[in-house]
Amino acid sequence: MTSTLITGIAELVTCDGTGPDLLGIQPNAAVVVEDEGIVWIGAATRAPAADTAIDVGGRSIIPGFVDSHSHLVFAGDRGPEFAARMTGQPYDGGGIGVTVAATRAASDDELTRLLAARIAELRGLGTTTIEIKSGYGLTVADEVRALQIAGQFTTETTLLGAHVVPTEYAAKRAAYVDLVTGPMLSAAAPYARWIDVFCEPHSQHAFDADEARTVLAAGAAAGLGLRVHGNQLGRGPGVQLAVEFDAASVDHCTYLDDADVDALAAAADTTVATLLPGVEFCTRSPYPDAAGLLAAGVSIGLATDCNPGTCYSSSMPWVISLAVREMGLSPAQALLAATVGSAKSLRRTDIGRLVPGNRADLTVLDAPSYLHLAYRPGVPIARSLDLTASGGTSAGRSADPSRRTTARG
Repeated sequence: MTSTLITGIAELVTCDGTGPDLLGIQPNAAVVVEDEGIVWIGAATRAPAADTAIDVGGRSIIPGFVDSHSHLVFAGDRGPEFAARMTGQPYDGGGIGVTVAATRAASDDELTRLLAARIAELRGLGTTTIEIKSGYGLTVADEVRALQIAGQFTTETTLLGAHVVPTEYAAKRAAYVDLVTGPMLSAAAPYARWIDVFCEPHSQHAFDADEARTVLAAGAAAGLGLRVHGNQLGRGPGVQLAVEFDAASVDHCTYLDDADVDALAAAADTTVATLLPGVEFCTRSPYPDAAGLLAAGVSIGLATDCNPGTCYSSSMPWVISLAVREMGLSPAQALLAATVGSAKSLRRTDIGRLVPGNRADLTVLDAPSYLHLAYRPGVPIARSLDLTASGGTSAGRSADPSRRTTARG
């Protein structure tokens, strides 16, 4: 086993649940990694010897971001749709069909190349765990293909055959639900960890409560974990269904009533409200009251929802800045939601916190403190730490290659 000492850390934010804001901050710290796992954390002055060392030069290190909601397997462009929304055209989910057509027409090689570029982009912005949904094929073969391609880059793959009802099934919705819960689920289940449904009665393209219930029940029977798109365009049944089915996450939560908040608070141990403020920004929608949800006892996460229609951004630092500026979270609360909270929404305890035994998913900040994530919005200060690369960082930017050393003894 090869060990690596990471030193020169001005501020190590472990998110281990200790300290006044639960961030477990350690100044002037060091980390020792072996075989992609953390084996030691502590003061740099007490660091044990290791085979190699990386000096990050007085920067901060935080847990790698956990982006628990994305739609990255797609082709085509919907820039004109974004421009139309900025002039007042409302979003109702109809543009998804544009991406479905482009994605169906793309080759496997093209979709793989596009996804690889998006993965490199998000890693260059500090994300180390990504959930990827299908949902832009909406045939058995195309949904399986999307999951197989996504599975080359992540284990967190989600079947979203119930994204919208495709055009060819517009007059026979029940037949499409039967397809999703029958042949599509059977073929896709080996390549998926999760199943998701866009439960949104305010869109003629999405699924109502009964249809969503059928999808969730079938997914659970097939052994998949459950996720729900809910309460995005208006108050609706998504949150209540997610809680009823013990779904790991209900995402969007833009429009909630008191009963929804109470249900989420009661289910805080099992169901995370994953908030996607980039969507609100890109659709001119109201932002959820994240601070109010936390005060009510709800578990929250943050994710990008990177997709070609309603939020074409893979930047978790930008999401954090939005959560602080627009949703009432403190910088500490936002960072916890983007790491620990999103890891919980994936039912993972090996990521999101920097503690011995967890994965060595480290993100370096070109800043003296995590506060700069919100303090410097839009500035690319975060990047994932690549322990195999020269200089220890990815995306072509190194912490300081001249200070990487080989240690013996």
